[in-house]
Amino acid sequence: MTTTPPAATVTADAHWAATRERLANRSRPTATLTICDDPGLKQNLADAEYHAKRTAAEADEQADDKVAKARAATAKRDLVKAQQAFEDAAIRLRFQALPRPDFEALKKAHPPTEEQAEDGAAFDSETLAPALIAAASLDGMTEDDAREYLATWGEGEAVALWATAWNIQSHTRLDTELGKG
Repeated sequence: MTTTPPAATVTADAHWAATRERLANRSRPTATLTICDDPGLKQNLADAEYHAKRTAAEADEQADDKVAKARAATAKRDLVKAQQAFEDAAIRLRFQALPRPDFEALKKAHPPTEEQAEDGAAFDSETLAPALIAAASLDGMTEDDAREYLATWGEGEAVALWATAWNIQSHTRLDTELGKG
C-alpha cells in the first residue's frame, strides 16, 4: 500500500499547485544588524518613544482635552525627529540565509583544526566566520572586510556581527501552532 498520491493527481490539484508555487517563490530569511555609535541619539529615541506613548495615552483618556492632544501631537513630531536623527546616524548591515547546500559547502570548506575537532567542533569558526559573513551579506561586505571587523571591533560587537550572519542561517518563519489545522 502506498501513501503517496499519483503524480498526475497531485499536479491536477489546483490548491496544491498554488501552494507549491508559493513555496517555490519564498524568499530566504533576512536579518539586520543596526549600529549606532552615538549613545545620545539612542537615548533620545528611547525617551521620545516613551514620551509619545505616554502623551498619546493621556490624550486618549482625556478625549476633550485640547492641551493633552497638543502635547501628544508635539511628542509625535519629536519622535519623528528623533527617529530621523537615529536613522541618519545608524549603519544597517543586512544578511540573508544562504541556500542550504551553499551553507553546508561553506562549513565543509572550513574544517576544524585538529584541536577543535578533538573538542567536537564541526568547523573552524575562525575561518568560517568571515567567509559566512561575506557570503550572507546583502551589502557586499567582503571576506577581508569581515575579517578586519572581527579583529578590530570590540568583543561584543564582533560577536554580534558573527551571530547575526550565523543565526539567520537557522532562522525559521514556520509556526506549527497558528492557523487552521
